[in-house]
Amino acid sequence: MENRSIWSLHGLTGFFIAVALLLGILAYLTAAAIKTQNATAQQSYEVVDPFGIKMFGPDLENEKHIKIYGTPVGGDKLHKWQFVEKK
Repeated sequence: MENRSIWSLHGLTGFFIAVALLLGILAYLTAAAIKTQNATAQQSYEVVDPFGIKMFGPDLENEKHIKIYGTPVGGDKLHKWQFVEKK
């Protein structure tokens, strides 16, 4: 007697499901990368007080010297960038 189950995926069926899943993940990541690249390309930046930048110091300390014109991309809460609306 053969042991059959509707939840077992063998052969071509499993292969096609795996390929479709991987292609779906690839499409999602590509679309997210293009969206991020387009949003970032619209931003410009300005260095404020360049002589106050220290070569050695605490992590992320020099980020307060950069002013970015545009809106934040993604959900980054770690960095201390100063975002300013475009004029």
